[in-house]
Amino acid sequence: MNVWIRRLAVAVGFTAMVIVLMLWLSGGFHPKVADHQPAHTPPAVAATLPSGKIVSVKSRRIAMTESAMGSIKAIHESVITSKLAARVVEVKLKAGQAIKKGEVLVRLDDSELQARVREAQAAAASAKAVLDQAQVELDRITKMHASRVASQNELERAQTAAQTAQAALDGARQQVSQVQAQLEYAQVKSPLDGIVVDKRVDVGDTVMPGQIMATAYDPSGMQLIANVRESLVHTLHVGQQIGVKVDVLDKVCAGTISEIVPQSQNASRSFQVKVIGPCPDGIYSGMFGRLLIPLADEDVLLVPRAAVRRVGQLEQVQVVENGRAYRRAVRTGRLLDGEIEILSGLRGGEQVVVPDPAAENSQGI
Repeated sequence: MNVWIRRLAVAVGFTAMVIVLMLWLSGGFHPKVADHQPAHTPPAVAATLPSGKIVSVKSRRIAMTESAMGSIKAIHESVITSKLAARVVEVKLKAGQAIKKGEVLVRLDDSELQARVREAQAAAASAKAVLDQAQVELDRITKMHASRVASQNELERAQTAAQTAQAALDGARQQVSQVQAQLEYAQVKSPLDGIVVDKRVDVGDTVMPGQIMATAYDPSGMQLIANVRESLVHTLHVGQQIGVKVDVLDKVCAGTISEIVPQSQNASRSFQVKVIGPCPDGIYSGMFGRLLIPLADEDVLLVPRAAVRRVGQLEQVQVVENGRAYRRAVRTGRLLDGEIEILSGLRGGEQVVVPDPAAENSQGI
């Protein structure tokens, strides 16, 4: 029983301490306001107006947008690969270099291919000689057969020999063409007019067929690929003009929706939207961008940013009423051209004080 009494006494004492502390913080132990002060005057009131400018709370109708994040990529991008297994003997490219279509970028060792070309050409020459001989023999046998000197079997054998020689020559010439085509692969050329993004080979490296040696893109055609949540994608359509913001340039550009991928991404429940348009200077593939999706217009309340002061976690303004300034807590939203949106705490047409920075500094505020 004594234990319960002690616990009860501790609880009562703690509660009493909390009540006393709350009364002290609320000013319960300070002298009361004189009887001649008007009873309706709020406690946070300035006897005289502070120095500064008095402005009215403005109501403005603005076009609302929602941004969808995305990345800028080239419409035409190319991966430059090797079609041979060979050693690199010359590299004529570097990252950031401008290149022209058909320009030789990398040279591979073609000594083995040159030897194979000469070998194939020799085989073709030999097959041509055999064909010429078989054709001469066929002409001779044909004349003899016409004179009834050569038999039909001899004529057919000569014809077969000529046809075989012709087939052998065709095969040899085809082999020459194939080897010469492979020889052209030793000179790796640019597939487009553009800019080199990445170089992955150096002189002396050995490359294999399909190995990536460089990547390049055409900077004249860029697009923003953004993920738009499914609740907004139905408001967009191909061919629609829309705003695109590139954060690093702090610039908004006009674009055109070129494609809406008709499949939602399961993880984010969003659709890919591709936007193309004229590119300002300084745009590079991989940059971060935002798609500005238009929404319905909205009425907002605005005051100058300097009119709002933060005290701890609270935001306050000084509202002017009847020649006096009262402090009032507000809740703010977005910054819009040097002004700040007021979400709650003020009404349109009310007057607030924009403090004079010089006066605040002189008072040590």
